[in-house]
Amino acid sequence: MPQCGRIGAGAGSAICSYLAVGEPFRIKHVLPRHLFGRSLIIIVAPIVLLQAIVAYVFFERDLDTTTRRLARDVAADIALLVAVEDNHAGADRLRLRALAARQLDYQIRFLPGDNLPPFHGKLTSTIDVALDDILEQRIGKDRDFRAARSGDGFEIRVDVHDGVLAVQVPRERITVSKPDIFILWMVGSALILMGVAILFLRNQVRPIERLARAADNFGKGRAVPDFKPYGAVEVRRAAQAFITMRERIERHVSQRTEMLAGVSHDLKTPLTRLKLALAMMPDDPEAASMRGDIAEMEHMLDEYLAFARGEGGEESAVTDLGELVRDAAAASAKARQREDVTVTAPPRVEVSVKRAGLRRVLTNLIDNALKHGSRVAVTLTQNREERVVEIAVEDNGPGIPEARREEAFRPFHRLDQGRNLQVGGSGLGLAIARDIARAHGGDILLGTSALGGLKAVVRLPM
Repeated sequence: MPQCGRIGAGAGSAICSYLAVGEPFRIKHVLPRHLFGRSLIIIVAPIVLLQAIVAYVFFERDLDTTTRRLARDVAADIALLVAVEDNHAGADRLRLRALAARQLDYQIRFLPGDNLPPFHGKLTSTIDVALDDILEQRIGKDRDFRAARSGDGFEIRVDVHDGVLAVQVPRERITVSKPDIFILWMVGSALILMGVAILFLRNQVRPIERLARAADNFGKGRAVPDFKPYGAVEVRRAAQAFITMRERIERHVSQRTEMLAGVSHDLKTPLTRLKLALAMMPDDPEAASMRGDIAEMEHMLDEYLAFARGEGGEESAVTDLGELVRDAAAASAKARQREDVTVTAPPRVEVSVKRAGLRRVLTNLIDNALKHGSRVAVTLTQNREERVVEIAVEDNGPGIPEARREEAFRPFHRLDQGRNLQVGGSGLGLAIARDIARAHGGDILLGTSALGGLKAVVRLPM
């Protein structure tokens, strides 16, 4: 599936990549990947939608309707004042103007001799539309007027026959007072609800995250002794199921190890008697051959027991992999009296591993490489973005065909042709190595070496 940039790129990049390749866009491509984010959206989305609906109903329906009605009332008052100015003169005109200002609570000024220029624009505000409508109905459509904000209210100017009538109207007479208070309460309540939701969801998701960490550590062979179920009932049930599963796996491994240990002990007893009997016999070719067979049987029993144990009894500890790789390579080269093993490793690469088990993995791989190649290279690298370390063991031997590489990991199995990694062994070397690597949460992969032979790569999580 195509993606924009590295893993973790933003939603905009993901949308861009899907549109660029012509794939249909789906909402799941931009949803958060974590349970906390998705749960938060489930709560926040209805709140935002409800707030949007309420705001639309309030501002587009209720607020607009109320404002229009108030504006029409003010427009009717202005029409009445214009009629008074046009139909009265002298003292009566002044008296009625003062009476209207007192009764309507308006500030009224008369500007004699002024004229308003014709207006050719488009009326947009509620008060302008209402004034135009009412004045057209009451005093004629050719009457020019202007409405503008002035201080804490509106000033409305209207042409009369001998000048301009300027009326100062309080804000609360035309519009609903302080609609921003409603917005403040709406946004404030939404933020409070979101804050409560975040705290609640954080407490609900934390037990799931803890269960995931415990399962991940157990899969990597690390101890999780302090894990206890807590949280919601469903989370507790899942945690208890994990604990039961862990106990069953540990019991199975323990029983398998004890069984193989018993078998090994029972078989080693007669082998020891045979070795004592051979020690009393003359040193001839037949006795030497029998001693070799007994030594091979003891070696096979040790490997069977190691395979059954899987290094399960060892605790993980923070280890410098660079030092461990160099020690394992030096020990294998010394055992085979070889000096053609090169090691490339950073000075400090610390990872929590089972030291003895990982050393056995490296020893098996390096021994196989030394057995089949004249040159061996061991390289330790770390990938901080993927949070993995890789230990590559390469040789210049005959290698293994790609189609048969997975076959080489089968327990008690030997390759019939080509490179035989278990020559003279029990067929468990690679099986044991992969078993231990997977117990650390990693794996072993086989490929083609740059030296021309086999490349075995141990991948471990950091």
